[in-house]
Amino acid sequence: MLTFQELGLCRQVLQAVNEMGFEETTPIQQQAIPIAMQGKDLIGQAQTGTGKTAAFGIPMVERFDVDSEQIQGIVVAPTRELAIQVAEELQEIGRFKRINTLPIYGGQSIERQIKALKKRPHIIVGTPGRLLDHIRRRTIRLQQVDVVVLDEADEMLNMGFIEDIEKILQGTPVERQTLFFSATMPRQLLKITQRFMKNPEMIGIKPKELTVPNTEQYYMEVSENKKFDVLCRLLDIQSPELSIVFVRTKRRVDEIAEALKNRGYSAERLHGDLTQPMRDTVMRQFREGTIDTLVATDVAARGLDISGITHVYNFDIPQDPESYVHRIGRTGRLGHSGQAITFVTPRELHHLKVIESVTKRKIQRKPVPTIAEAIAGQQHLIMEKLLQVVESAEIEHYKGFAKELLDETDSVSLIAAALKMLTREPQLEPVKLTEDLPDRMRKPNSKRPRSKGDSRSKRFTSRRGKK
Repeated sequence: MLTFQELGLCRQVLQAVNEMGFEETTPIQQQAIPIAMQGKDLIGQAQTGTGKTAAFGIPMVERFDVDSEQIQGIVVAPTRELAIQVAEELQEIGRFKRINTLPIYGGQSIERQIKALKKRPHIIVGTPGRLLDHIRRRTIRLQQVDVVVLDEADEMLNMGFIEDIEKILQGTPVERQTLFFSATMPRQLLKITQRFMKNPEMIGIKPKELTVPNTEQYYMEVSENKKFDVLCRLLDIQSPELSIVFVRTKRRVDEIAEALKNRGYSAERLHGDLTQPMRDTVMRQFREGTIDTLVATDVAARGLDISGITHVYNFDIPQDPESYVHRIGRTGRLGHSGQAITFVTPRELHHLKVIESVTKRKIQRKPVPTIAEAIAGQQHLIMEKLLQVVESAEIEHYKGFAKELLDETDSVSLIAAALKMLTREPQLEPVKLTEDLPDRMRKPNSKRPRSKGDSRSKRFTSRRGKK
């Protein structure tokens, strides 16, 4: 693997890369950066989490002129979240060279964006609709654009943005450089590359590696009305640092997120009906670890690029293999390990076989955890936290109370009582979800009162000690 020093980068870009913690190139970076720095068109097949933002961002920053007052590069991204994340990374890469990047997306005040555009950013990262809006208003002019990047192109195809992309490309100079990144290459995308690119070089990972080798993949055969309880048991046993629960519809997202919170889990929802301020708040809480479980639809989670996600739970099996690839690609990134567990009802087993065939990856069957295993998982976590408090916290003030308690009973009984008090008792009443075709679900039971047994102590919700 190449180091960044071997790529011939300027001093300012190398300094930025070093301070960002990059040590050596990822496979997509090793292939893409030298080609892109030569000004050639490029098609890169790579899923989220492979380091592709730096693969196109480093050559852009390296080539661009800080003294120019024109927009020199445009990155088109499918979602607001991805646009913001890409812009932040490009800003970091360009900060010592003083190459500035501005995100442009729907849901934010267009007047505020017009004001920011007057500061003459070198790179614009935007969603298709908002970019076109600015182009029509002539608040963004494309005459001097040197590089156009299409990021997560297959997602933009799925979301119906292809016509917008064509309009954007038609407005850029003919002699531009075009960089095209996509996890999959449907026929319609290949037609666009043939129309708008000049002898592009193709690079990427092999199809058999599309599902991320660092992600352990399992499935559990679970009846529909048992899914929620099994999810809770897994959260208790595995205690993920950060996890995403993928659900088929927005209504089920709301219900499952609310049910998790009612049982004391640190969870929030993410779907397309949330306002932009609400989405921003949820994403900030998830990045900071204030919440450790995100319940989301496929569309809402597209483009998310958050490090540290250890587990993905497919509460509903994805509709197609490509969606499966994108879901589990949220974990197991950049050398870190991750785990993806898919719930499959008996009638969905054939669909699981189709996913295995397309991804060329055997998904191992995993037994459904028992209630006893879930309780043991909670108790093990509580014991770890107790030992951490003993080693690192100031506990002198509490020793007097402890001695009084020990005068009343023995130490083993006392600790056993503490463990019992802090362990969330299993629910006997199943959570009922709204009927939602094609699944045979039940009506909601959101008025069920929250009992003391539902709540996990906030001091013991995760290994990270979230509050």
